[in-house]
Amino acid sequence: MLAAGAAPWFVPAHVLGVAGQTTPSNKITVGVIGVGAQGVGDMMNFLAQDDVRVTAICDVNKRRIVAARDRIAQAYGNADVKVFTDFRELNADASIDAVLMALPVHWHSVPALDAILRGKHIFHEKPMAMSFEEARRVRDAARKKRVVFQFGTQQRSEMKFRWACELALNGRLGKMKEIVVCAPGGKSGPAFEEQPVPDFVDWNRWVGPAPMTPFNEKKLSRDNHENISNFSLGMISCWGIHHLDIAQWGNGTDATGPCSVEGTGEFPKEGGFDAIQRWKVRFEFANATPVTFVSDGTTGFQHGIRFIGESGWVHVKRGMIEATDENFLRDPQNKYDTMPVKLAISNHHTRNFLDAIKTGSRTICDIETAVRSDTLCQLALIAVKQGRKLKWDPQTERFANDDAANAMLQPRPFRGEWKLPEV
Repeated sequence: MLAAGAAPWFVPAHVLGVAGQTTPSNKITVGVIGVGAQGVGDMMNFLAQDDVRVTAICDVNKRRIVAARDRIAQAYGNADVKVFTDFRELNADASIDAVLMALPVHWHSVPALDAILRGKHIFHEKPMAMSFEEARRVRDAARKKRVVFQFGTQQRSEMKFRWACELALNGRLGKMKEIVVCAPGGKSGPAFEEQPVPDFVDWNRWVGPAPMTPFNEKKLSRDNHENISNFSLGMISCWGIHHLDIAQWGNGTDATGPCSVEGTGEFPKEGGFDAIQRWKVRFEFANATPVTFVSDGTTGFQHGIRFIGESGWVHVKRGMIEATDENFLRDPQNKYDTMPVKLAISNHHTRNFLDAIKTGSRTICDIETAVRSDTLCQLALIAVKQGRKLKWDPQTERFANDDAANAMLQPRPFRGEWKLPEV
């Protein structure tokens, strides 16, 4: 449902058939930018939809292009798909309705902005970007072009997470005291030895706007490059966004943010990984429950999201929900989707995105929600690096009277030809 007075998002006429149904010859056409492990996993969800046709893929890694084309051939019976090595060419293709963007984090903002400014709907893998300013500019573009945006926080489309949030919002745990979020920390390891750049990857293009670094094939692995600060903010963002997003949902703070943040953390002292390893951060809100955010392994904390009230708690993670006692979740008054305060329902993140395109509605995790949740990751890392309590204004989205902290909201200089597009 659209909020009262809200205009619908733009819907391309050719994706609608009789009575709003997609006709066999006029499916939603999707281009995929980034066909690594996450991109292919997401792409498979699109390939399984009858009203979708993946018509183009883009990557600078030839091996991944070959693997992605094989998956497309298995789904469609042929590998009839356009192949690009430059995302700008894919985005410029007027026949493409929507883009799935699943690149390394340092590449999130520029291709996404280019796609949105060309009017493409976008399924945007998390996190938003390397800086708050990049995320803000993506939001400005999505607002301006009125495209459908779905963030890759798939937990919003899983019943157990919605159930836990509804229990908290309906007061079934009593007055809320604290929300605890625990996500995987970073990693350490030996330095990467420089290797010759193989012919299957364009390393200069892969590095793109990030500082140049010597090639090592292991850096192409998501598990590695997400722990290297040239390419990512680390697990505090890449993993943290999933659980912080659920904390925001169950805290009723999707449209706002904290008023203060403080925290401590540890970084590797040597080796090939330099992104944050461990942390403990505290967010305080003006009119909502405080949130404690820690890395896995912190004494006294368990992986997942725990909503703690005066009369009990509920703990949720992927595949599991548990409460103070086993009878709590069996109580008919606590059954999901039956309590007075009900959250939006999505049972399939990709389907939710496609339905939003066809109906002109908003997704379960649209651009407004995405940036608010992602901001917590940004604030957490800035607070750790500043080493002091910071005051945040969720209306202006700036730190109060703090030039040093506000400077950290800006993007780092981009390398070479790359720059952040104006909106």
